[in-house]
Amino acid sequence: MKLFTEKSFAEVVDRIDRDELLQAFDKVSAEEVQRAIDRAAAEEFLGPADLTALLSPAAAPMIEKMAVVASQLHLKYFGRAITLYQPLYISNYCENQCIYCGFSAHNKLERRHLTAGEIRREAEAIAAGGEVKHILLLTGEAPVRAGFDYILQAVEILKEYFDSVSIEVYPMSRDEYEKLRIAGVDGLTVYQETYNRERYAQLHPAGKKRDFDWRLAAPQRGAEAGLRTVGIGALYGLSDCSLDAWMTAMHGRYLSDKFIDVEFSLSLPRITPAAGGFESDNLMSDRLFVQTLLAFRLFLPRLGINVSTRESAEFRNQLLGLGVSRLSAGSKTSVGGYLGEEETEDQFSVGDCRSVAEVTADLKALGYQPVHKDWELFV
Repeated sequence: MKLFTEKSFAEVVDRIDRDELLQAFDKVSAEEVQRAIDRAAAEEFLGPADLTALLSPAAAPMIEKMAVVASQLHLKYFGRAITLYQPLYISNYCENQCIYCGFSAHNKLERRHLTAGEIRREAEAIAAGGEVKHILLLTGEAPVRAGFDYILQAVEILKEYFDSVSIEVYPMSRDEYEKLRIAGVDGLTVYQETYNRERYAQLHPAGKKRDFDWRLAAPQRGAEAGLRTVGIGALYGLSDCSLDAWMTAMHGRYLSDKFIDVEFSLSLPRITPAAGGFESDNLMSDRLFVQTLLAFRLFLPRLGINVSTRESAEFRNQLLGLGVSRLSAGSKTSVGGYLGEEETEDQFSVGDCRSVAEVTADLKALGYQPVHKDWELFV
C-alpha cells in the first residue's frame, strides 16, 4: 500500500501540521502502541498513526516488546550481516554558515583541500588495511573550491582502490548525479539536518544550504539518476527529536515507495561537540535513540539503518541485532586524517575510536558477520 500521491516530499512536509503531530504523540495510548507492535510482528502495513504510536511517550515503557519484534524482522531481512564502510574527508572548505557544524564558514579553523596526489595517498593508507571496500567521500559544501570536477577526479582515483564509492557532499542536480554514477559512484548520503522549515532557516543563516527545498529533493534526484543506494537522516538535537524522526521515517517510506529498485537507508546521527560551541536544547537521550531505531525497524523493516562513530563503541555494540545494518569503522573526520600529515580539526568528535580490525573482531566475537563488500556488479 502506498501512502503518497505527492510529486515531491516538500509537499508532504508542508501538509503536516507540527503542532497537531505533537499533540497526537501525547494522546497515544498503550493499547495503540501494542496494536502497532502486533501489526509489525504480523508484517501488516503500518501507517502514519502506527509510526506516531511507536515514537510516542507511551511507547517508552514498551521498548523491550518493540525490541523483540525488531530483532525478528532484522534477522529475517538482514541476517547477522553488518556492512562496514569508512569515511574519507578530502576538503573542509565550506561556504555555508551552519551554526552547529565544525566546518562552518564562520569558524576560524585551518582549511585544507587535498590534491589528487594526497587523495591517492589517503586511499592507499586506507586500502593498506585490506578490509573495508566501501568508502564514503565527504567534503564541506564549497562548490567553488570542491566542485563537481574535483569530486569527479576524486571518485576516479578512489575507484582504483575500493569496490564501492559513495558521496556525502553538497546537493547536486540530477544530471551531475548521473555523471558521477557513470564514473563509478553508487551511493549518496544527504542529511536534511531538520525537517522543521523555521528551525532550519535559523540554523542556516547564510550559504546555498539555506535552500531547504533544494536539499530536501536531493535524495530523489539521486534515485532518479540511478544511484544504487541513497541514505537520508536528520541530525538529532537541532529540533524536536521525535518530530524529526517521524519525518525521516516518512521520507524513507516516500522514497522507497517511489523507487523500488533503490536501496534506501536511515541514519541516526546525534549532535556531538564541534568547533563553534553549539549547544542543543533538544538532546536525544540514549533511551529515545533506541526507541527511534526500533520504530524505524518496525515501520520500515526492509530499509537499512546506519549508526555512525559519533556513538561510543559500547553503545554501538549494544544496538546490534535491534535493527542496525551498517556501521562506519576506523573513522577520521578531519582532512588528511589517515596519513596524519597536516591533519585539520575534526568536523565533529568521534565516540568510537576503534580501528576497522577492532570493529571486525568485536563483531565476530558477538556473533555477527562483518561485510566489507556486499555486492558484485555483473556485466
